[in-house]
Formats: sequence, structure tokens, C-alpha cells
Amino acid sequence: MMGNVESRQGLADRVALVTGAGGGIGLATCAALAAQGARIIAADRDAASAQRAAEHVRGMAGQASAIAADLAEDDQIRRMVQTAFQAFGRLDILVNNAADLAPDALAGDRDVENMDVAIWDRVFRVNTRGTMLVCKYALPHLAQTGRGAIVNVASNLALQGQVIQAAYAASKAAVLQMTRSIAASHGRRGIRCNAVSPGLTVSPSARAHLPPALLDAVTEETLTPYLGEPEDIAAAIVFVASDAARYMNGHNLVVDGGTVSHVPGFARFSSLFAPEVASP
Repeated sequence: MMGNVESRQGLADRVALVTGAGGGIGLATCAALAAQGARIIAADRDAASAQRAAEHVRGMAGQASAIAADLAEDDQIRRMVQTAFQAFGRLDILVNNAADLAPDALAGDRDVENMDVAIWDRVFRVNTRGTMLVCKYALPHLAQTGRGAIVNVASNLALQGQVIQAAYAASKAAVLQMTRSIAASHGRRGIRCNAVSPGLTVSPSARAHLPPALLDAVTEETLTPYLGEPEDIAAAIVFVASDAARYMNGHNLVVDGGTVSHVPGFARFSSLFAPEVASP
């Protein structure tokens, strides 16, 4: 996917903890960080998935270890961060990518009137409270380096309203505000905290399982001629985590092909307003 670890552009001495590392954006981020020389701690609720991510990095000639942790469990989060620090004796980068996207959570996450309250609490416990606790326990370690970087993976749904997924959207909006709060409280201690907000991101397996009507609808509202893939989001995460973005703090970088930058519904009529720039 990324080739051997030969291109090292400033992360060769960094250690990165990536949550939700077992697939999709998390796995692509582990590979992209490793391709720049970072040592990786791949964390996932599923131990086998975490191990596969670490093996993938090692297969690129990178260094990696694996940790299993459920972000719904406080003690597991504390142990995860401590184990991550002990793995290589330091912690420079934290990528909070894990979120509750289990099928039953998605099915119960509807509009507010029809919300399954247990799903609401569960989604916030993982997406918001879990992210907060990972940051809480990681911040002292990140401060030791004088150049710690946190990248919280949010969502463009935190910036939009839609008819379902009220809990997921609200939980990610809370993550955005948490990002600003950490930047404000810890920026002078040498820690940058930023967010990356993806749009719908499709891996080959996701493309095979998502309803075609959904893919068509999102494609129609995306201002690029293709949908984003995990590697597109991972590239943005690596940039934000690196010294190339050293003056970026408290920022939310939206990576969604321009979806939130326009009035929904009008992209399909572009040929009526500007035929000379319409797609063939």
C-alpha cells in the first residue's frame, strides 16, 4: 500500500499512538506515519486487528507494537496509554481515530425524536468520553517531548445537519470543541491539538458493502470526481501531525472533497449555471 519505509521526512524520531488502527483510516494512518519514519503503536478494540496493523507496518520494514483496548472502558484506556509510552520510551503523536461505528450503533442512531437513548450514551462514551480520556492520559507524556501533536479524527457531519446520525454528529462536534480546548490549555506547553474531519471515506471493502444509492448520493454532492479513500485522510493526518504544520493549532482540517463547502443539491445542476466547466 505504501511500499517500504524509505522516505523519511521528519518523523524518524517520533512515536505515534493510533487508535482504531485495525482498518480503514486507522490502518492507512499507521502505514503513512511509518512511511515517514515514525514508530507505531497500533491500538484497536480487537486484539487481532491491532496485531495485523502492527504486522503490516513491520512488513514495510517499520517498527510497531500492538495494543488491544476498548475506549468504552476507562481502565483499558489508562493501560493503553501507559503501555504505548513504555513500548518505545516516549510518545510524540496521538491520533484519536477510534469511534463506535458498529452496525447496531448505526442502526439506532437516528433523529433526536426517534433516538435510542442507550445508543446515544454509548456513542458519546466511546467517541467523546473515550477520546477525552486518551488525551487526558497522553498529555503528560506528549508534554515531555516539547513538540507533542494530537490529531483528533472528527467528521464533516459535525459541521452539518442531516436526518439521521444525530448522536454521531453531536459526539464529533464535541470532539472539535475539545480540540480547541486542549490547544488553548496546552499549546504553550509545546502540544498542538488539531482535528481532521473526513467525509464519507470508502475502502474497497466498504465500497462493496455500502448501498449503491448512498454512494451515488454522496458522489453527487462531492466536488471531486471521486470519493475519498483511507489514504487520502491518512495523508492529511500525517501533515497535521508533522512539523510542516507546526504553526497549526486548534484547527479543524476538513477533508471531504468539498462536500461542506457548497449548498447541497446544486452541484448536480452545475451545467445549467456554468456549462463551460461542467463535467462531460
